Amino acid sequence: MTEIIHQGKKTIGYGHNCEANNDGDKINAPISIAQAEDLLRRDLSMYENYVNSQVPGLNSNQFSALVSFTFNVGCGNLGSSTLLKKLKAGDTQGAANEFGRWVYANKKKLPGLIRRREAEKRLFLK
Repeated sequence: MTEIIHQGKKTIGYGHNCEANNDGDKINAPISIAQAEDLLRRDLSMYENYVNSQVPGLNSNQFSALVSFTFNVGCGNLGSSTLLKKLKAGDTQGAANEFGRWVYANKKKLPGLIRRREAEKRLFLK
């Protein structure tokens, strides 16, 4: 698998953000599928732990949707989000409605992010 520079950030594999993980100089493209899967497992473990630390007791669909969201936007963005504030306040529907606000990159609405957030919202509400 090759590396991609997306919005100024080097990613590789299944979306591993080399900059956020301070390992950009240690990972050189191309990488194997096994290496990409290892990076994904490590990344998911980090995001799963963060989501669990912020809102324990979610059902499996809510948890999966929030891990997907956090993998994409980062722990800091989830941590300061209205989505998380509403969820912690017990406003599940209000939290679900916040997914749709996270569809911009460089002030442009992106069709791929619109689809992703709709899918995350649907999963969250199952």
